[in-house]
Amino acid sequence: MMRTLFLNPPSYAGFDGGAGARYQAKREIRSFWYPTWLAQPAAIVAGSTLVDAQAAGLSLEDVVPSAREYELAVLHTSSPTFPGDVQVAEALKAANPSLMVGLVGAKVAVQPERSLAASAAIDFVAREEFDFTVAEVAEGRPLAAIDGLSYRDSAGQIAHNPDREILPDMDRLPFVTPVYHRDLRIEDYYIGYLRHPYVSLYTGRGCRSRCTFCLWPQTVGGHRYRTRTVENVLAEAALARELFPQMKELFFDDDTFTDDRGRAEAIARGLARLGITWSCNAKANVARETLRVLRENGLRLLLVGYESGNQQILINIKKGLRVDRARQFAADCRDLGITVHGTFILGLPGETKETIQETIRFAREVNPHSLQVSVAAPYPGTELYRQAVEQGWLAADDEGAGLVSEDGTQLASLSYPHLDNTEILDSVDAFYRRFYFRAGKIAEMSAEMFRRPEMAARRMREGAEFVRFLRRRARTAAVR
Repeated sequence: MMRTLFLNPPSYAGFDGGAGARYQAKREIRSFWYPTWLAQPAAIVAGSTLVDAQAAGLSLEDVVPSAREYELAVLHTSSPTFPGDVQVAEALKAANPSLMVGLVGAKVAVQPERSLAASAAIDFVAREEFDFTVAEVAEGRPLAAIDGLSYRDSAGQIAHNPDREILPDMDRLPFVTPVYHRDLRIEDYYIGYLRHPYVSLYTGRGCRSRCTFCLWPQTVGGHRYRTRTVENVLAEAALARELFPQMKELFFDDDTFTDDRGRAEAIARGLARLGITWSCNAKANVARETLRVLRENGLRLLLVGYESGNQQILINIKKGLRVDRARQFAADCRDLGITVHGTFILGLPGETKETIQETIRFAREVNPHSLQVSVAAPYPGTELYRQAVEQGWLAADDEGAGLVSEDGTQLASLSYPHLDNTEILDSVDAFYRRFYFRAGKIAEMSAEMFRRPEMAARRMREGAEFVRFLRRRARTAAVR
């Protein structure tokens, strides 16, 4: 087995672009998801090491000297970070010319040839679901014999092997929590709406929904929800509790954990027996009875993608959700005592100044405990990106260049004849202000800090970061 380094490369300061982030960008407040997509092959490759440079605050200078300790380096990359990640690959190769360097992630899955052509330092890219593809490279198998691989052969030519069959039996994947325990510091991972420290993992891959903007199902995971058995999930949950006694919450990062409601209920009952508080991603259409079962068995929070308050926009993006159903879902969660973190996207196809205001009113009406407002991000490989290219909506020609700013914060890269990218980006700040800066919401947040004194310092820090974010955005707008 080759001595293998799995690396989430250093990037913009405070940038959450890891192998778990759904939107690769620097957040309004300090946030880091676990690099689970890298931890999974690291759990397969014996003797490997996982380094998350971003969460650990490591620079390129900190990382490069370790290149001499390894025979293989596998880097996660994304469309916004790709140019910088190539520079990291080149620096590692310069420090150790015999090092084999490979890239993984949605970017290289959909653009393998272009990715390899970017630099001679890149020996291969692993496409689609890459866990066992990378493991076979680490075993020393000939690259030409490994499915799911695109690589540079001995003559320097780019070759593409057949696709790897999607993994049907998710229980074949070893647990990632031992890799977290061995290589990561869980206190480095923050999400504003999750209790700290938290631990996240996947209980399945793929999503049945067809949202045109969503990156992972269209590039890596697919649209069939493939799941680990209930017993397998509960065994890892028990291990997480044992390995991390300081864990305050377990988060299931499946695209839509509630898609299989019977299974979700069974897992919830098992977690209750373990005494674990947990949260997950959900669609705003879960039946009240299922919500009740989940809540009675340890569920604390649901992360819900509402996206828009306008029905036609939801139809345009193939969300498979009705606004009135989302309203009922929100009411059910409120009645049952389930906290909701809502996510919204501005600038999706069909957006106008009027629909933006409609969505802000909708958000205030359903009133999640907290929310995240993003701008529509057309990542290569998604239907939204294909639409943007065909319709001429892209504000920047260079793929990935218009997704983040020079400091890694998200930019609006879509521009419409009736609504340009500047108007879309400015509306994000207006959304946040109208949602948070109102008496009822301020009172709600204040009451939370009063009830839970341990949250006070954290909320004060996050509030200061959020205000600085808004001021920085205002200065940027003034410069334009």
